[in-house]
Amino acid sequence: MAAYGALVSLLNIIETLEKHPSPPISINEKQVQSLTQTITFLQDFLDCYISPFAESHEADPLERRITDAVYAAEDVIESHIVDQIHSGSTIVADHEFYHSLQKVIEEMDQINKEVKSIAVEAQTKQNPVAALAASSPTVKESVFVGSDEVFHDVLDKLTSHQLNRQIIPITGMGGIGKTTLAMSLFENALVKEHFDIRAWTTISRTYNVRETLREVLFRASGRDSSSDLSEDKLGQELYQFLFDRRYLVIMDDMWSIEAWEKIKFFFPDNQNGSRIIVTTRLSDLSSQLNESSIIGMKLLDKASSWDLFCKTVFGKESCPIELENIGKNIVANCKGLPLSIATIGGLLVKSERAKECWERIEQNLNSIVINSNDGFCLKILRMSYILLPNYLKPCFLYMGVFKEDYRIRVSMLVKLWVSEGFLKPRSGKCLETLAREYLMELVDRNLVLVDELGSIGNVKYCKIHDLLRELCLKEAEKERFYHVIGDDPPASISERRVVLKTAGLLGSLSHTRSIICEYEETASEDETASEDDKVLRLLRTFSAYVYRGYVFYNGCFLENVFELVNSRYLSISVHRESRFSSSIDLLWNLQSLIIYSYIPKYCHAPNEIWKLHQLRHLEFVANKLILPNPASEDSEIVIMENLQTLKGVEDLLLNEEVVKRIPNVKKLHLTFHSDQMEGCLSYLQCFSKLESLSCTTFFQSGDVWMRINFPNSIKKLVVRPRSVTHGIELEDILPKIGSLPLLEKFILIEGVFTTGKWETIEGQFQKLKFLKFLACRGLVNWIVSDSSHFPLLQKLCLYRLFKLEEIPSEVGEIATLKSISLYQCSKAVVVSAKKIVENHEDLYGEQLDLHVSNWKMPKTVKAELAQNVLEM
Repeated sequence: MAAYGALVSLLNIIETLEKHPSPPISINEKQVQSLTQTITFLQDFLDCYISPFAESHEADPLERRITDAVYAAEDVIESHIVDQIHSGSTIVADHEFYHSLQKVIEEMDQINKEVKSIAVEAQTKQNPVAALAASSPTVKESVFVGSDEVFHDVLDKLTSHQLNRQIIPITGMGGIGKTTLAMSLFENALVKEHFDIRAWTTISRTYNVRETLREVLFRASGRDSSSDLSEDKLGQELYQFLFDRRYLVIMDDMWSIEAWEKIKFFFPDNQNGSRIIVTTRLSDLSSQLNESSIIGMKLLDKASSWDLFCKTVFGKESCPIELENIGKNIVANCKGLPLSIATIGGLLVKSERAKECWERIEQNLNSIVINSNDGFCLKILRMSYILLPNYLKPCFLYMGVFKEDYRIRVSMLVKLWVSEGFLKPRSGKCLETLAREYLMELVDRNLVLVDELGSIGNVKYCKIHDLLRELCLKEAEKERFYHVIGDDPPASISERRVVLKTAGLLGSLSHTRSIICEYEETASEDETASEDDKVLRLLRTFSAYVYRGYVFYNGCFLENVFELVNSRYLSISVHRESRFSSSIDLLWNLQSLIIYSYIPKYCHAPNEIWKLHQLRHLEFVANKLILPNPASEDSEIVIMENLQTLKGVEDLLLNEEVVKRIPNVKKLHLTFHSDQMEGCLSYLQCFSKLESLSCTTFFQSGDVWMRINFPNSIKKLVVRPRSVTHGIELEDILPKIGSLPLLEKFILIEGVFTTGKWETIEGQFQKLKFLKFLACRGLVNWIVSDSSHFPLLQKLCLYRLFKLEEIPSEVGEIATLKSISLYQCSKAVVVSAKKIVENHEDLYGEQLDLHVSNWKMPKTVKAELAQNVLEM
């Protein structure tokens, strides 16, 4: 909810000012105390508040009032910060600021008093339990269309010879067909014959233990125990009735493990093959119920989607030929969600079977699906949002700012969430870790889809289904969380966050704190001129980069962007004539600076960049950034404790002073050209928290790599030891790399095996999951004497190893191995890989993925491959 996120954001601003070593303003101590107490109380209140408007199209007036008051407080504080920075004056007591903030505090105190009067009622308030008849599985006939494999898998579990009582969780996102699958099984002839008793109950989010027990007993026995029996008496009666009988109970739509914990004792294990099916949207709940028997439902494939559509629209008839193409387009836009297909199919049954009519429906598909049947589809999906804990609601709503079908880079999403300020800090965890945990919670709740895993199993890209995105947009509009502006912008915009689909609107966003630009045309110079910077003076998040392939188009001038002194997140495509301004240190709360541009010359950062206290991520995509050596004589030495990422930096002069300034860096992407930089690499071992290192060198000699000691904290390592005179002798550096105790991903690019042989050593690469060799010359014999040398290896990639004779057969004995990728390797290597695939299947019964390619790579793909290799 917007109110909760706003409260967290305001408290984060106050705490940042309190902890900042050089805060731009000072807030009266009593005002800070008053605000903190009020914010904390309102957060606790909202955590237990059940809004009467949750399922309404209208916003909750109380939540709106809280949000407006918080926004007013932010406006007062941040306006004063910006004014103070631009004036350049020292911090002095400002009576106007004090009185303006006091006025907002009084409004929040008034809200506080009103909230206290309803707090007790809000804590005990419960929504009414659904009527008993609503739980009947025969209320509406549904057709299950999907994977026969899933249906028969559950059927086998139901009728198997395992005698102990088993719980079978069926999990998946709302509308994916869990209830329909359970209903099909419930009514299956074999199931009816197999079980003595069948009963169905809907648990729902507002479950009532007594009503659940009474319903199961009624469905099982036909007896309506409507007397005033206690829960225990009802449970005992149910237990006795089920005892010694083989029963099937389906518990539909369970939302918490507590619901099962309170009733599980009343379902006896008769050792006769009794079963309980539980449908739920929560993957973690399924794991708690029975991790070994989870049925995870996936979105339908094309064939199953079309089958369901045709059965819904035409019954036993065939689709007319003239409607087939448009029909398949409609089905494709449903993205495999059965609820969406069934809803649009139900509408088309009643519509004219004419191509023009169907085309109109295709053009407005999502809005039609969401709004048809009195919003039935939206109600089903909204339930998942309503039941989210407050700390996850802003994260979920934020997913709607990305356009349809957009593959969302998780590392980018994490930085955006952090910059928005709605993540509530937890002791001992950095905000990025917290953000990733929240994302996985949304994945476990089947609200966010994993689109691509990284090389070591981390989530690299995610997506959101179109209908869930529509839900985000509707809820965001209702709560004024953000506003998406298309070709027809409104006269005034008051939302804090704005998504722009059209260029030329920046000047109308005076209250905006976040701008996400989605338009593809290049912004004009007027778009990024300093006049707009004055309007956008309070802006915190600005994401505006335009690229096609790997050519970045002219964009913002850095000099203008750095006028936005309240910025936290800047991800921008910059003009090739841009240069860093020495005023960058005025960006008092800058957390992420990500610059996209193809700049043929080096871009030199000023010394003031070492004064950015709050900076967490500095990324320069073009690998042309030069950082100065920090001035040791500076009277104000800033330790950049928050800095985690430093990417795209060339010839960084690593020394004791630099290591002292950035002690907590976790990710370094560095390139060195000058031989004078050789001594710098010895300081890498001083970064005790470094987890990801990509290092490219162009030294005259490769001897420097022999003198490098990597920190033991490294988990991901990309080494590109290019030498002007001769290649680096890889045999000498690989033992040192193999001894890194936490290394999970290792990419080696170029270099030379002078002996033609690489023999791995026992006890090395013990945590390695991903290994890639690319264009390493001279390797003929790779010797692995035992599979224990790579005990956890999952993915092996060998690119352009022209002389390699074979992959060691011992690699096929690694139990964890999942895939082998070969590009431009010899036929003998391919043959050995195929033998490894066969042997692995014989040993473990699992077939490896083998990818072989020998095609000539175009330059554009080479660039993309190089970029992907260096992105970690």
